[in-house]
Amino acid sequence: MSDLINAIKQVCEEKNLDYQAVVNTIELALAAAYRKDYGEKNQNIKVVFDPNTSLSEIYDVKTVVDNLPAQEEDEMLRRLNDPDYRPEERENKKIEKETKSDNKEESEDVVEEEKEKKFNPKTDIQIKEAMILKHGAKIGDEIMTELPIPESYGRMAAQTAKQVIIQKLREMERDMVLSEFKGKEKEVVSGVVQRREGRLVFVDLGKAIGILPSEEQIFNEYYNAGERVKVYIKEVREGHKGPEIILSRRSEEILKKIFYLEIPEIANGLVEIRAVAREAGARSKVAIYSEAENVDPVGSCVGQRGARIQTIISELGGEKVDIIEYNEDPAKFIANSLAPAKTISIELNEAEHRAIVKVSSDKLSLAIGKSGQNVRLAAHLTGWKIDILEASEDGEKKVADSEAGIIASEVLSEDTSPEIKEEKEDLDTKEETIKEKKISIKKEKKSVKKDSIKE
Repeated sequence: MSDLINAIKQVCEEKNLDYQAVVNTIELALAAAYRKDYGEKNQNIKVVFDPNTSLSEIYDVKTVVDNLPAQEEDEMLRRLNDPDYRPEERENKKIEKETKSDNKEESEDVVEEEKEKKFNPKTDIQIKEAMILKHGAKIGDEIMTELPIPESYGRMAAQTAKQVIIQKLREMERDMVLSEFKGKEKEVVSGVVQRREGRLVFVDLGKAIGILPSEEQIFNEYYNAGERVKVYIKEVREGHKGPEIILSRRSEEILKKIFYLEIPEIANGLVEIRAVAREAGARSKVAIYSEAENVDPVGSCVGQRGARIQTIISELGGEKVDIIEYNEDPAKFIANSLAPAKTISIELNEAEHRAIVKVSSDKLSLAIGKSGQNVRLAAHLTGWKIDILEASEDGEKKVADSEAGIIASEVLSEDTSPEIKEEKEDLDTKEETIKEKKISIKKEKKSVKKDSIKE
């Protein structure tokens, strides 16, 4: 195996390119080099390159077409001999403009037909001339006339072809990356954090580098170099310096993908993900459903002692995930979505697609959540607008809805339920006792120091 073949194969491995495509690129570069220094105007240069011997064969390639009428042949000869002689082109352009104004579509078809029929002396040869070069030539055949190779061609070709080959390889690599990742658009892939530049994070996806903009990052995540992350390919577009792959960590699709990977029942179709609502970095709700009678969808996702859900939470950087059982009945589904709060009653307004949910005073903070997060996610998950009403001895009072958010903020502190108040009081008392112990220890230390100094 020659050194040249080894070099080509090395380039193919590094750039992940096809071997034959690289050889074709070399042939195009050599043809461009020959055309520049030794070619003639009406030659269609083609180079056949053999990597084993590193030798080239150069041909002038023509396609056999029908003989031109005498008048057209004369016009062609005059045009070739006198580049400034183009009276028919000026007339054709004038006719074409007039025809376009009358019927644009019809004129475009006529122009296309004229282009197809037009004789090109660079690539075409009349059959009467082809018969001289090759006996028995037919219309559509390809006539290859071998051209001489000058002695200085090798050195000159190497210099001229170098930049052409580099440029072509870059174009091939760019097109390959663009086509591959365009097919992966709207999918979740795994990558390695490469570096940070300002607020941008660059992620190595194997064959390309993706960009994770600040608006697509999770607010409480820090991306360290060398760290493996799952990212959602939001968009693949052509940029000034090559393909630009825009990534996201905030997408709901990442959450779905992690569920598919971590929970076998979802991967094999026993359990379905019906809906997802996510506030990235804080909390998510996932509605799941199973038609199989012997499968517990919630238990499948939580796992034994919460092992599966803990793996998912750690993959999302500590983001809380609520598993909600989907139900065809909207009222039951809304009640499930407001978990961990329990509802007293739910009234549905089909016309406005709104649900009025009554909860007891001690469950009010759980139903609404911190800054209205729970009711907001429940509305997104179910697709219903949700109003929360407090059912108390004084009567019903609207305290929050999924659109306007919290209405009566004074009742929504995390401490409103008696259970939480008791827990907080216990913590406060424990903190006070700890402070007192610390003070007493400090006093004892001071007294011991004084006694040692006196002695």
